[in-house]
Amino acid sequence: MPDSFFANKTRKRKRTTTRDVGPTSSKKVARTGPGRAPVKGKVNVKGKGRAVDEELESDVTGDEGVDDMDLGAEDVDPHESGEEDEDETPAEKRLRLAKLYLESVKEGLAEGEFDAAEIDKELISSRLKQDVMIHAGKVHLFIADNYDLSQEPPTLRTRGHRFSVTSAVASEDGRYLFTSGKEGSIIKWDLRSGSRLKTFPKLHPGKTKGKGKEKASVTDVPGHTDEVLTLALSGDGKYLASAGKDRKVGVWDVEKGEWVKGFGGHRDTISSIAFRKGTQQLYSASFDRTIKLFDLSVMGYVETLFGHQDSVLALDALRSETAVSVGGRDKTARFWKIVDESQLVFRGGGRSSVRELLEGGALEGLEEDGDVEPRKKERKEQKRYVEGSLESVAMIDETTFLSGGDSGSICLWTTQKKKPIYTQAIAHGFNEVHSETEGLIQTPRWITALGSLRYSDLFASGSWEGEIRLWKIDPKLRSFSLVGTVSAPGVINSLQLISPPKGSLDGVSWAQDRPQGEHARPVAAVTSIKTPLVLLVAGVGQETRLGRWVTVKDGVRNGALVFALHPTLH
Repeated sequence: MPDSFFANKTRKRKRTTTRDVGPTSSKKVARTGPGRAPVKGKVNVKGKGRAVDEELESDVTGDEGVDDMDLGAEDVDPHESGEEDEDETPAEKRLRLAKLYLESVKEGLAEGEFDAAEIDKELISSRLKQDVMIHAGKVHLFIADNYDLSQEPPTLRTRGHRFSVTSAVASEDGRYLFTSGKEGSIIKWDLRSGSRLKTFPKLHPGKTKGKGKEKASVTDVPGHTDEVLTLALSGDGKYLASAGKDRKVGVWDVEKGEWVKGFGGHRDTISSIAFRKGTQQLYSASFDRTIKLFDLSVMGYVETLFGHQDSVLALDALRSETAVSVGGRDKTARFWKIVDESQLVFRGGGRSSVRELLEGGALEGLEEDGDVEPRKKERKEQKRYVEGSLESVAMIDETTFLSGGDSGSICLWTTQKKKPIYTQAIAHGFNEVHSETEGLIQTPRWITALGSLRYSDLFASGSWEGEIRLWKIDPKLRSFSLVGTVSAPGVINSLQLISPPKGSLDGVSWAQDRPQGEHARPVAAVTSIKTPLVLLVAGVGQETRLGRWVTVKDGVRNGALVFALHPTLH
């Protein structure tokens, strides 16, 4: 792997690596500096010659850095380890814990009906493998084949924004839906009934002045003063974060529906925000080419990440102290390692002869002279579809992610390789324009949004041809294929896939508006729905969220679509 694949930040920062005192020894970073609150409940751990958070050389990546099932961890909760023996060696303790774990698995499978000796060993092995994958942050939910999308699923459609909806997010408990629009407002919805609960309108900066001639800070205004472009909900459902053209990150209390705090610092439009899963750490990406990290548990700023050479258009994050972002026309996706203060750079776009030569791969794949001409023809045919900008990104697991660009391609990446594992070209077809001089001109529809069901083989992509496409990733994470589509007239500006708790939507009735437009399909009659395995949430508008390069007005309503995807009965 060439050295150019890793791009370390030149900025140095004083920091202290700490480790939690507990059974799982999860690492976090406490940094010193202006505006940073110390992390409580941590004990400093000093390494001999290297940092404790050094990257492991195994397939298990992420911030935990633990062995399979964490059986090798030295810090174990004494209340979970059965009988304690002061003379017991660490190896004997790990063996005893492993036996206890296997016994618990056997009891869970047998449920008292079978003797443990008669339980099929393959079932235990499968359970253990799944537990290891869950602990390691790898894909472990293989559910994409469980859906029949030949008929339109039950759908909730919301209306209320004057202009295009830029983002739509649902809470993981299946209670609330939030949407934002280009007019600058945010609307809170009841996900069960589809009724509007509250509207946070666009505000105008106050004329209140401070001492002398100083004006009040924009962060003091309890709301947004310009277009809201992105929303994010914390995993615990406590906070809603919002951001947009007024260059500030807003934090709202979900239950009270009140403004909590505004964060400044970005010098240009904020295009994307994302919570680290299971925490209150928040990432924000901006046109000023930086990414900032905030900690809402202490309502403080943490640090700024530098590296992109163009506007950062999208980012995503999961459980680990990492994030992935795409930088528009710098044509790079960057995987940020927050603890290491480093980044991995993945270069998208078409092939470049100069780059191939510098990377030592100019003759890669040309084993025979006869291969040269076909490859030249192939490159010539694909020349007009070279990717010029990376527009969207979504993480699948802690080491695998997707990117979408203006060439219409969806790429599957892993942090272990510098080039895409798989690329689906022209994923949403061609946009056709008739020219008086050139005739029919076809250009690929770019990928306007990506969304994945975390740690599963199911993800969705959107553009503006009138459909959202659902894809299945193969079990080896080396390719993906189309599962089906759902009708969604308009420009898809955001996508989210969540699995609500069982019973959270039982008996809910969603009023059905028959879809309109060229790509509309019959909708199955729906009186009530059972709790779906997956909710697909889409923000739809007549324009793209970051501009007005594309407009789709025929039969399009500015609003959100929520599809209830039910598993088929086998």
